Amino acid sequence: MKNRLKKILSVTLILLVNYALACDACKLQQPEVTKDLTHGTGPESNWDWFIVGIVILITVLAFIYSVKYLIKPGEKDKKHIKYSVFSDENLTL
Repeated sequence: MKNRLKKILSVTLILLVNYALACDACKLQQPEVTKDLTHGTGPESNWDWFIVGIVILITVLAFIYSVKYLIKPGEKDKKHIKYSVFSDENLTL
């Protein structure tokens, strides 16, 4: 079972690396910024770059806020459900 899992993980990793990076034909069609990163043709207009920028901004903001609220959620209300889950009264042995 352990060897089978190792094989599955290694094949998955090889496929991800192989398909995640651009092939030689696609590298010729991409601008310098995305040359080694993606398949297909590159952005065809400035609107494409604008859309990519907005998507990057949304992704970065979502990541920042998810880390922020994961580390320090800031919930102070004593009636919040997390206090009922973490209280010693609910522990049964």
